Amino acid sequence: MSISSIRQPRSAVAARVGWDTLYAITAFPLGLVGFVVTVTGISAGVGTLIIWVGLLVLSATLVVSSWLARLERLRLVAMQGREPRPDSYRVAGAKRGPIARLLDPLRDPQMWLDTLWGPLAFVTGILACVVTVTWWAVALAGTTYWFWQRSLPDTYDTLASQLGLGNGRVAESLLNLAFGLIAFATLPWAVRGVAWLHASLADVVLNGRSSLSARVERAEGARDAAQEAEAVALRRLERDIHDGPQQRLVRLTMDLGRARRQVDADPEQASATIESALEQARETLDELRSLSRGIAPPLLVDRGLGVALDELVVRGAVPVDLVHELPAGLSPHVETAVYFTVSEALTNVAKHSGAGAAQVRVVPVGTDLLVEISDHGVGGAHLGKGQGLAGLGQRVAAVGGTLEVDSPEGGPTVVTARIPLG
Repeated sequence: MSISSIRQPRSAVAARVGWDTLYAITAFPLGLVGFVVTVTGISAGVGTLIIWVGLLVLSATLVVSSWLARLERLRLVAMQGREPRPDSYRVAGAKRGPIARLLDPLRDPQMWLDTLWGPLAFVTGILACVVTVTWWAVALAGTTYWFWQRSLPDTYDTLASQLGLGNGRVAESLLNLAFGLIAFATLPWAVRGVAWLHASLADVVLNGRSSLSARVERAEGARDAAQEAEAVALRRLERDIHDGPQQRLVRLTMDLGRARRQVDADPEQASATIESALEQARETLDELRSLSRGIAPPLLVDRGLGVALDELVVRGAVPVDLVHELPAGLSPHVETAVYFTVSEALTNVAKHSGAGAAQVRVVPVGTDLLVEISDHGVGGAHLGKGQGLAGLGQRVAAVGGTLEVDSPEGGPTVVTARIPLG
């Protein structure tokens, strides 16, 4: 239950109380309908199973319960502001016979959960409705008691007198006014609490399976993206080694062999050949270091993401305005993903955008780390296959993140990655 809404503007609090009140009061009649449908349908279905009609009765009960569950999902979104969830119902095969399709609901786990929601909604619906009606009744009756008190007969045996607060209408009016003001003051918490309880239980029962399925799909998508990104990176590394260091080492071997043959016949030429071989060795070492930075930059491993980003900006091809607020304790895979996201995005800026400067922002937003790279270049960048940003999208997806590119023709271009902190 959240009480942050109580600190919102008065109009927002009133709107929240109104929606919670409507949600809680209507929970009881809907729960009653669901309870009657569930108990009657299940009882009748089980009782007639011996003559097989019970299967059709049970199937019909599950279908009606799913209709009520869909209505509750709409109420969760419209009245409680919950995130809409996709349905997780089984899809009946088109080639199945009519009897098999009629009995398909019996094989659907989500429909059984929808049916379970019937009696659960009845219990929490009663609680939500009773608490809400009681609080509103005490609040309204207490604050208006002074007005309709005149229609009550005079009596000396009042609650105020029993509590020793005095006799007469004035004492009784003040006592009821105090009750009413207390009820009004606590009304947002009371109504919010029972509405939250009913809605949370509904969310777990009706949307828990689909939420779990969505998380499994995201995990599978991240795994597939990681495998694909790893395969692409390995192919690129193999190509770079073959085209760069390997060719230089072959030439180095040939130069050293030629120098050995020349050492006696032409010492000066042999010395020049050895100098050339040394230069080849130095260039090969530099190239291997460059390739190693593409696997795991030493500065990132040794000194952390913040220093690595600062160094990346300093040696960038275009001036970069960098802002970063990095939480402590980032996991290595998050740091690596953020580093290469910024690195590859800035490389694209230098190669394709024509921009004279870029802006980089790395800040935490909720449970994600927001990485935003923007420039005022020619625009036209996209995540299409074969483009440089496609591989970047795979790298971000591999850690469970998302990548968005907003780059209209003529610019500006904004590349936004959201990487989970966990």
